[in-house]
Amino acid sequence: MTDTDVIIVGAGPTGLMLAAELRLAGVRPLILERQPQLRDTPKAHGLGGQILQLLRYRGLLERIRAAVTDPTPAPIFPFGGVHLDFTHLADPPLEGLPLPQRRLERLLDEHARELGADIRRGHEVVGVSQDDATVTADVRGPDGPYRVTARYLVGCDGARSRVRGLAGIPFPGTTYPEVNRLAQVTMPDSVTMLDNGDLDVPELGRIRAGFTRTDRGVFAVGSLTPGVLFLQTTEDELTEVDDDVPMTMTELQASIRRLLGGNLPLGDPIRLSRYQFQARQAERYRDGRILLAGDAAHLLPATGSAINVGMLDAVNLAWKLAADINGWAPTGLLDTYHDERHFAGARALLQTRAQVALRRGHDPAAEALRAVIQELLVDEQPLRRMGALIAGTDIRYPLPNSDQHALTGTFAPDLTLHTDQGTTSVAELVHTARPVLLDLADRPDLREIARDWQHRIDIHTAKTEDRPADALLIRPDAQIAWAATIDEPADAAALALREALSCWFGTPRKSAVPTTSA
Repeated sequence: MTDTDVIIVGAGPTGLMLAAELRLAGVRPLILERQPQLRDTPKAHGLGGQILQLLRYRGLLERIRAAVTDPTPAPIFPFGGVHLDFTHLADPPLEGLPLPQRRLERLLDEHARELGADIRRGHEVVGVSQDDATVTADVRGPDGPYRVTARYLVGCDGARSRVRGLAGIPFPGTTYPEVNRLAQVTMPDSVTMLDNGDLDVPELGRIRAGFTRTDRGVFAVGSLTPGVLFLQTTEDELTEVDDDVPMTMTELQASIRRLLGGNLPLGDPIRLSRYQFQARQAERYRDGRILLAGDAAHLLPATGSAINVGMLDAVNLAWKLAADINGWAPTGLLDTYHDERHFAGARALLQTRAQVALRRGHDPAAEALRAVIQELLVDEQPLRRMGALIAGTDIRYPLPNSDQHALTGTFAPDLTLHTDQGTTSVAELVHTARPVLLDLADRPDLREIARDWQHRIDIHTAKTEDRPADALLIRPDAQIAWAATIDEPADAAALALREALSCWFGTPRKSAVPTTSA
């Protein structure tokens, strides 16, 4: 008998999201976090990409939006020294919320605790061991050392993951020499912001809004709120920095002076942070009963992607762990976590490494490349494609049978659904993180097959405009496991559905309980 079902090491966004998803699946998670309190050190300042849609599917997005106090900026995002400007699109493929990570962590902490997660702060994991049945964590807590056992342990403990090191999982990649310093400060009276966003500074003259490249690095400035400046400096440095050591105004001013050759007067600090980019990915996300997620599994050398990818790791992993712990996981289900999320992590590395190539070049050839890319991004099709790549919405997981419906392996669209009970949506159907068979063409033959799995899945019948398929089998992480092609022969659809149900949700159990509409 273990002390808990899953030990989660690290209470950042990934670990907290994993705990909440496990609780939705009826599993007992224990989070062990070495920091005694919720972090106040500034980290990421925004949340964006596919995770926003997933949070809406869980009924959490409005709660998160309510915590946003900064004005939501126009949908313009940096990409390696150029900009993706979605302001002319009615439905941007990439959206963001200006929510500091510490505030996001408080919200996720509250959510996980409301669902019954056990979160212990000030408890540091110093050792990990495993056998065929359990994993054991050696913990140093406020009252002394102790041990805790579980069926599985997940390292969500960041870039310097102790879990990854103890498991001996290689973490190949590159540490870039550039150090980024970010600041949000009030604007002093001696600095004037011009109508186009440029700054008029007594000692330095006119500083252009956006990016200014010098022979020492890059300086960036902008403003979303009257009287408040956002600043960033990027310089190459020979020594690795510790992101957990707070940055000071003195350090920021020195960096600005090196880049611009003079002093930029600044008001009071609102936010100060510093980070150094790495591009790394764990060779494997699973070693027996030890798994990795978030920054412990991958480090991305650009802003705006890490939290999105990490929290989606957690959602993908949770239901598969729960299936194994609850005893119904089909063979190989847990291994699909590595297959799918390693693939997604590699896609994220692809676009963030491309950003490195764009932003680090300073010669005329690099300037020409940025100019060409910026010209391409004026056109809607490449702009949408790039936005989807960054958001992670272009992901189609590699599945066992490649000869399937085009929707299979993709994120379920939020269709408006009309039922006998009224109007609902795909988002509302997956609030509880249970699998769903959604019959969109009144196919009693498909519902009859699914009835043998109704102890594990919900079955709904509905109509929708321009239905994309006759039926959709939606996993708890909102990915489509199977779709029935419109006008597909009934016997072929029935066979494919049965195979998909067995592949993802295990052995069927006969039941005579009738199904209902959504």
